[in-house]
Amino acid sequence: MVLQSTLILFGVFFIMLFTGVPISVGIGIASIVTAMFSFDPQVFAITAAQRCFSGIDSFSLLALPFFTLAGNIMNKGGIAQRLVRLARLVVGWIPGYLAATNVLANMFFGAISGSSVAATSAMGSIMNPLEKDEGYDPNYSAAVNICSAPTGIIIPPSGPLILYSITAGGVSVAALFMGGYIPGALLGICVLVVAMYIANKKGYKASAVKDSASPVKIIIDAVPSLLAVIIVMAGILLGWFTPTEAGVVCVLYCGLLGFLYKELNLKNLYEILADTMISSATILFLIAASTIMSYVMSYSGIPAAISQLLMGASSNKYVILLIMNVFLLVMGMFLDLTPAVLIFTPIFLPIINSIGMSPVHFGIMLILNLGIGSVTPPVGSCLFVGCGVDKVTIEGVSKYIVPMFCAMVVALLLVTYIPALSLLIPYLCGLIPSM
Repeated sequence: MVLQSTLILFGVFFIMLFTGVPISVGIGIASIVTAMFSFDPQVFAITAAQRCFSGIDSFSLLALPFFTLAGNIMNKGGIAQRLVRLARLVVGWIPGYLAATNVLANMFFGAISGSSVAATSAMGSIMNPLEKDEGYDPNYSAAVNICSAPTGIIIPPSGPLILYSITAGGVSVAALFMGGYIPGALLGICVLVVAMYIANKKGYKASAVKDSASPVKIIIDAVPSLLAVIIVMAGILLGWFTPTEAGVVCVLYCGLLGFLYKELNLKNLYEILADTMISSATILFLIAASTIMSYVMSYSGIPAAISQLLMGASSNKYVILLIMNVFLLVMGMFLDLTPAVLIFTPIFLPIINSIGMSPVHFGIMLILNLGIGSVTPPVGSCLFVGCGVDKVTIEGVSKYIVPMFCAMVVALLLVTYIPALSLLIPYLCGLIPSM
């Protein structure tokens, strides 16, 4: 029964995926088809409806649309431009400084918005004209932007980490947020090293551009934007507000900045709200469909069977982690991040519990894995957004993405096999009992 259910569930799902059916619809159809062989139809219909509503009836889930809205406001509210100027001030002395600026700006912007796609779009639209003026290869510029954008979903606040926390049954959001700082910075540094090496080979020089504003003014202009991270994280850690309430605070703060910078007005605020509602509705529908799949998998014993299969392949936890990483990297090529978190978290949680891995450590590893998947075809969201913004082809950027992808995998392996990278800060903050 388990083998039959597994083959039907994932077989139908991938058929739906490759035929262009929306992922949420594909998840629902695959779950229904599998249930036809295992459930009483009337019982399943009632249970599925209950699961859909209970899956999205969560106060914690409100954090996702609020942080999405905050990211959209930052994109249109003048915050991204100020962060780019600060990043250029910090790394202007580096050969290929505009690429380094892009990496650092993505880390800054991602740390505030929590969205890799928003970072790809915002930084690509700002950096592309600057890099073109200085003779940078557009394919190289796009590759740097694409590969550095996933730092935004690791460095907190992060929507995917909130989603993982909910899916995993209440893993501490504060611990996950604090655990993302070092891995996110490590990912950015690995991409930066490769970008600098390529820039040096191509002869890109350090900055000769003199900003019209003084360094002090650039820093002062950027400080209010960076304060958004401090307010959100300090509020969560000190218990002033929950992660959901932090999302509201972030929206209000960034909206205020946008109006003070005179970049926001009622017209573009309406557009921002409409975009946020559409993307939030998509995510919620996806979560509702995924709760049905999780129920079908649990009832059919699929997570336990996969756990036994992996544990039977090797008793060495390092080998098991390597297999999991390879599997997730491959799946990340075909699945967007949100459905992948919803599908694979309940499958792998029993395994990581059995090998004594911290769920916080696993959460960082999972999101980092799937973030890397966002830069790879055929379903890489950052890849397609980055290519669209910079007006380049996937074939053109591939030769630059490959070495950066390898650097990202190195960062992933370091995070996987050195737990302290993810657990040190949460431990020092008293959010977890031990490393």
